[in-house]
Amino acid sequence: MLDKIITRVSLDSFKERSEGKKLVLLYPWHNYRQLFLTHFLADENNGLLYYCIPHDVETVSACMTDLVEQMSDVLDGFGKKLKKALPNGKPAALGKAFAADLGAVSSERVTLFIDELDRVPFSDEFDAFIRAAIKAMPAHAQLALSSRLLTRDPWQSFVTDGSAVVLGTEFRRNDIIFTVEEEAKPQVEAYAFGRGHAYVNGEEIVNWDGALPRHLFFYFMDSPLVTRDDIFATFWPNLTVKEATNVFHVTKRKISERITLKIEEGGEMNYELTRYASGFYMPSEKVVRHYDVEDFEEAIEQATTSDDEREREQLYRHAIDIYKAPFLETVKMAWVEERRDYLRQLYAQALVGMGRICKRRDAIDEALGHYTRAVKEAPEREDIHREIMNIYIEKGMPQDAKQQYDTMRKTLKEMLGINPSRDSQALYESIG
Repeated sequence: MLDKIITRVSLDSFKERSEGKKLVLLYPWHNYRQLFLTHFLADENNGLLYYCIPHDVETVSACMTDLVEQMSDVLDGFGKKLKKALPNGKPAALGKAFAADLGAVSSERVTLFIDELDRVPFSDEFDAFIRAAIKAMPAHAQLALSSRLLTRDPWQSFVTDGSAVVLGTEFRRNDIIFTVEEEAKPQVEAYAFGRGHAYVNGEEIVNWDGALPRHLFFYFMDSPLVTRDDIFATFWPNLTVKEATNVFHVTKRKISERITLKIEEGGEMNYELTRYASGFYMPSEKVVRHYDVEDFEEAIEQATTSDDEREREQLYRHAIDIYKAPFLETVKMAWVEERRDYLRQLYAQALVGMGRICKRRDAIDEALGHYTRAVKEAPEREDIHREIMNIYIEKGMPQDAKQQYDTMRKTLKEMLGINPSRDSQALYESIG
């Protein structure tokens, strides 16, 4: 049975939260999209329409032309207004026509889900189109957008005036670019699983002026409370204090410049990632920070202390979704490698947690999948090997169980120079 809870939002809750909203924004870099689609596409009578932009387009007109072609295949007569507006190509006219055509689909509530919106340039043309579309959207019609990247504009204004609802931030401490504040602060996002990406107000920092500023940026994000001695020992252990101080301040200034350039090029304001107080470098109050590793660790911590199995499952799945690849996988520094190994172990623990939950509800194949992924991350853990062996035994696959034991035995000998424990040996000997 399809789970009715989607990142802590049920179907009824979703309808309630989005009632009267013309726009639903799905937070970038979040797997809420897949869960959203799974839930709503399971019901053909829920008033949901789906359109995925198939390739990069240069103009709004090109996107609307393809949308009309695709939607016409499933909805006879769709796009009458758009077809008339397309030859002119004015973005505001296209927005009004789009809203009218969506409203004409049904007299009941209807939601159009547009996926991979980032294939359309977020230009002045798009800005005019979407503002006109939202302004003209009928009360019973709604637009849901998913994108790998959503910059502040024009979305911030829709959140501020109450015409938009944001989903996908349920596990976050704040809503980052969608937070409505009296005094707007730059939003800094760091995604360290994989190669590592950093964004300021939704725009990626690409040019770091060398590897060192980038590495120090992620170090600051990963170490919210750190001393100067810690920094020097990590980055410049062989330099004198004076030399390290000079390099440090130059590098830190480059980080500030990269952030500031994304906010107000040529402006007088200087945006620091950190501030110094009481002997520690800590997060600056001038920017709002989001860090995927922090979300990952928090989800696992909450899962391990929760008494509610449904909540534990949600949190473990959330953590597994966040862990897209090893921590800063291309960086070869001692502190990175140490963190990478630690986070890999946490990832394995999340997979084991999910495996145990699945096993308790007799979803044996799903449990086996989680355990198999976990043992690849932590091949030295005998408990995971034994879980896999037990499932093979339960499934009537003794040879696979024996093979798993043999893999464990060889791994332990190569990695740790030890033999399997008595528990593991006893399990092996019990196989018929």
